[in-house]
Amino acid sequence: MAMEKENQENNYSYTGRSFGDVNDDSSTFSECNSDRSGEFTSATSQSRRLLIACATEDSDDLIHQLVSDLGSCSIDEAKQAAMEIRLLAKNKAENRIKIAKAGAIKPLISLISTSDPQLQEYGVTAILNLSLCDENKELIASSGAIRPLVWALKTGTATTKENAACALFRLSQVEENKVAIGRSRAIPLLVSLLETGGFRAKKDASTALYSLCTVKENKIRAVEAGIMKPLMELMADFESNMVDKSAFLLSLLVSIPEARKAMVEEAGIPVLVEIIEDGLRKQKEIAAAILLQICEDNLVYRAMVAREGAIPPLVALSQSGTDRGKQKAEALIELLRQPRSDVPAARTSDVSA
Repeated sequence: MAMEKENQENNYSYTGRSFGDVNDDSSTFSECNSDRSGEFTSATSQSRRLLIACATEDSDDLIHQLVSDLGSCSIDEAKQAAMEIRLLAKNKAENRIKIAKAGAIKPLISLISTSDPQLQEYGVTAILNLSLCDENKELIASSGAIRPLVWALKTGTATTKENAACALFRLSQVEENKVAIGRSRAIPLLVSLLETGGFRAKKDASTALYSLCTVKENKIRAVEAGIMKPLMELMADFESNMVDKSAFLLSLLVSIPEARKAMVEEAGIPVLVEIIEDGLRKQKEIAAAILLQICEDNLVYRAMVAREGAIPPLVALSQSGTDRGKQKAEALIELLRQPRSDVPAARTSDVSA
């Protein structure tokens, strides 16, 4: 079934994809490049063996042995094998292909559903590191990794949840996986991680959600999961270091009326006006772009924005912002100053908000 994907004006650029007309620095989002978990706690003979293999070209024999050990009846042996595979996949790009070709992916996926928290964490993290290789992404997804990763996102340790979010983000870079991930109930769990997780968890969740929400049905899922509440809270807190990430994510969501309505209900307009007043230059630009988008054909929202005192900070932005910020501010000022009789009829679904 073909995915319905948004082609909206206010899209952005991220991780090599074109998302439109706000100049986004891809560093806005966590790259989820590899696991940031602790490694070996002591220099055992096995870890020394692994470090030697990492430093040499010929790691094939070790990889095949480790893959075999993943199926061991001994939890400790399987745990050690998963941990070593994780490190091999993290430190050497060419090992990611070797490990996948050696048949590691399916036994690693089976570890994700285990009741042992550490074994689950090692399985998730090894899959994350293998997913850094583009050649492995489709194989990982087709081997059935999505639902176990969603399960880990629900049941795992804090580190497991963070790495599961990163792995789902990596798999979502294959366009066909976006809908499959959304339909596997990942989005409510990612929204929960965005709301309740630590700083790294919030970054990883926002990165995954940003990728997934380029698809319309996932935007609807995110809104239904209550994403607007944590987004508004993060955007209102200038000390959260999440204003940019949250604003870029919001800019994707507000292309659908359900998101615009939910944003207004969560007091999003005052938050956006405050960002235009006090935020950084890029933050002001994104906030102005979002307000412009929701006000374009909605009289009710225009009145709300004007009542919130947006025109003075917009005038300041039109004079001292980025080039694009100036353009957005000028266009929004013009809209807010239009006589009501000159405005096309507003969207019924939005006016009811």
